[in-house]
Amino acid sequence: MSNQSNHGYMLIFRGTDWYQGLSPEQMQRVADQWMAWFNGLKSEGTAIAGNPLEPEGKIVSGKHRIVSDGPFAESKETIGGYFLLKVNTLDEAVTIAQQCPGLPYGIRVEVRAVAGACPMVEEVQARAQMAHA
Repeated sequence: MSNQSNHGYMLIFRGTDWYQGLSPEQMQRVADQWMAWFNGLKSEGTAIAGNPLEPEGKIVSGKHRIVSDGPFAESKETIGGYFLLKVNTLDEAVTIAQQCPGLPYGIRVEVRAVAGACPMVEEVQARAQMAHA
């Protein structure tokens, strides 16, 4: 995987029960820290977008496009939200992820480069070129 992306990076926040055991005041303090962090990233032009995700949704799967309730993951694995960052390197994105106010409370931050094209499309094109060579 490249250490540089021209398409930015996503921070994917995993864990939805971070507030368990916190008082309402502590929860508010962490929420305020989180919003200050995000708003600071937005004001400097580093965060392009970001939102929390609702805990419930639908899953569409299979060749018959079956729709079921979901997601049903362990709370620590559930995706709670995301930020889309405009940074050039994985190291920059990781440094930002390390500032997440939720980390001390069990939040995990997955850092992923945004691809410029679908990897499947690139694979099909590469195979087509090899077939014509």
